[in-house]
Amino acid sequence: MGRDRMTNAVWGEVRNALRGLVGENNYITWIEPLRLAELGGGVARLTAPTNFVANWVNRNFAEHILRALVASGETVHRVEIAVDAQRVSAPASVRRAITASTPVAATARAPDEGELPPAALDHRFTFDNFVVGKPNALAHAAARRVAEGGPVTFNPLFLYGGVGLGKTHLMHAIGWELQARQPELRVLYLSAEQFMYRFVQALRERQIMDFKGLFRSVDVLMVDDVQFIAGKESTQEEFFHTFNALVDQNKQIVISADRAPGEIKDLEDRIKSRLQCGLVVDLHPTDYELRLGILQQKIEQNCATYGNVVIGDGVLEFLAHRISTNVRVLEGALTRLFALASLVGREITLDLAQDCLADVLRSSERKVTVEEIQRKVAEHYNIRLSDMIGPKRLRTIARPRQIAMYLSKQMTTRSLPDIGRRFGGRDHTTIMHGVKKVEELRAGDSQLAEDLDLLKRLLES
Repeated sequence: MGRDRMTNAVWGEVRNALRGLVGENNYITWIEPLRLAELGGGVARLTAPTNFVANWVNRNFAEHILRALVASGETVHRVEIAVDAQRVSAPASVRRAITASTPVAATARAPDEGELPPAALDHRFTFDNFVVGKPNALAHAAARRVAEGGPVTFNPLFLYGGVGLGKTHLMHAIGWELQARQPELRVLYLSAEQFMYRFVQALRERQIMDFKGLFRSVDVLMVDDVQFIAGKESTQEEFFHTFNALVDQNKQIVISADRAPGEIKDLEDRIKSRLQCGLVVDLHPTDYELRLGILQQKIEQNCATYGNVVIGDGVLEFLAHRISTNVRVLEGALTRLFALASLVGREITLDLAQDCLADVLRSSERKVTVEEIQRKVAEHYNIRLSDMIGPKRLRTIARPRQIAMYLSKQMTTRSLPDIGRRFGGRDHTTIMHGVKKVEELRAGDSQLAEDLDLLKRLLES
């Protein structure tokens, strides 16, 4: 076998190992663009298409690559990563490509601010495989509208919600759709942490004008997990000016976070105001029907990977009921069952699911928060959340507030003083009074008892 072919064979084996080690998205973004140029003298010399990719891989994945090479039987003591001069001048279609990010706190040499890494959107995250239900219907419709690439109707589109509810999926789906419809657009997708990283490095390397030029020349800017810039004064300043510059040019902005703009602590008021001037959409926790639909869609994908596995009656329903807080965990549980059933040649029964997923089921027990209770009670009684924690004593507000206090005491492990702090800094004796009042009323008020039962079911679903 020729030397080049041998090197390619070694790198192919190592890349397969790295795919499982670093995850599919990291693999596509950072490992797949690399080439093994030379192997010898205890040194593995790799090339990357850009400075940005080379620096990031050197900072975050060099040790992984070294270990994988050693595990494959190679005598390697050091990994060197350089830019391949023949690949630096990427075609325009690649330079315009959408770039996905992996959160990092790297301190490597700053990238050339004119460069964007090759497109690395997750192929799983498209509109075709996004399961739509009542909790995410508005977010899906808004994302679809942005992805059509027509005139900007709301700017920014702000998506918020807990982990595993579909924010990142929708942002990737927007990217794929825009790339397909209008490949000439400069669409930039990155995390808030990557924005901060590139900004800090530009300051250090005195490339701030290049940074400004790059980020203010895009047609669509998508920033994931914007809550991470809270408290970072200089980064917030630059983000604010970038935001304004793009809005002034009528360029589309899409932002995601784990909570609403007004609830992000240490985020400057002027940024909160800008983020609230567009369409703010909450991706609510999934309901049972949506979770069941997601599982049913995933069956075909898992069958393609593990073969046709028989799923017993009630298994999907059981999973949809018990794993309710995180869609990623739900999908991972189904994949684990398919893998086990395929390996041992068994049907996926309810007993097998309970045994195989015992750890997942324990950790997925519903943990209700005081804030969630407040929100749900406010929605049920049609009052503002600000009134729930505010000073108003009107009966139409005070009674729902007491009900929320009662449910907080019953459904969370928070102490009375802690609950009081979450109700506008009220004293623990006020919480005790509210809890006692609801307990007294419940015995003789059938409507109140029904409301409490309904709210409990909603919060536990």
